[in-house]
Amino acid sequence: MQPGLDDDRVVDLDDEAPFVDDAPVLPRTTRDDTDAGWGERSYDNDDRLLADRPPHWD
Repeated sequence: MQPGLDDDRVVDLDDEAPFVDDAPVLPRTTRDDTDAGWGERSYDNDDRLLADRPPHWD
């Protein structure tokens, strides 16, 4: 059996050493989670919803 390249690699398991790579493994959202990811235009519906508030909410 031939030794692999990782057999001679030194791995520092010191808990005091800072972890350099703080980048997330996976993003919180993907492009598919957006309207643009589905080929749709994004629109803002908040103005219409605020205008349609019932009078007793004021």
